[in-house]
Amino acid sequence: EDFVSLTRVYFQSVLAVSLGITNINFIPDVANFKRLFKVVTQAGKLGLAEKSRSRKMLMQDYRLGEDFFKEIDTSIKKNCKTQNDIKSYLFMYQGFSTDLMMLMGNLMQWKFRIPSIFKNTLRGLTEKTIHDIMTKSNWKADDIRKTVINVRQYKERLGFSEKWMTEYVHNIVLLAKKEPKEKKD
Repeated sequence: EDFVSLTRVYFQSVLAVSLGITNINFIPDVANFKRLFKVVTQAGKLGLAEKSRSRKMLMQDYRLGEDFFKEIDTSIKKNCKTQNDIKSYLFMYQGFSTDLMMLMGNLMQWKFRIPSIFKNTLRGLTEKTIHDIMTKSNWKADDIRKTVINVRQYKERLGFSEKWMTEYVHNIVLLAKKEPKEKKD
């Protein structure tokens, strides 16, 4: 949940900076982030400080590289020329994220039960599944085939690479796998 929230804060911050958004109500995740972490507006521009703070947190906590953020920046620059493009872009990103995670759940099933200590194995399996989604042409189930086509179309429109998708999915999967700690009485 934190990973997804921080990613959304980063997306919305980039939108605010690149399109000059001044109304914080347009970017609700940034507004919550700003209040929660008491982030001060930098250089009179909404989104600058929030962008660097969320980026720093994502890099430290989830060990994301520079390329992860460059792809988001490029995607937004390509798809959002005016403030009117924001809603359709965020809607497209939400559809991409939802369909991708649903596909991963269907295709990786038992692999999600691998203990977290084998995270490199899980990363490899995630990478292979993402590659299959992008390249494989024969799927047994119709619903899977349709969702694969949707994800491929979203990927092309948004401009994300397989590497970016692997980073994104892998971090969500690892967070979902966090086993609850046993309470000592």
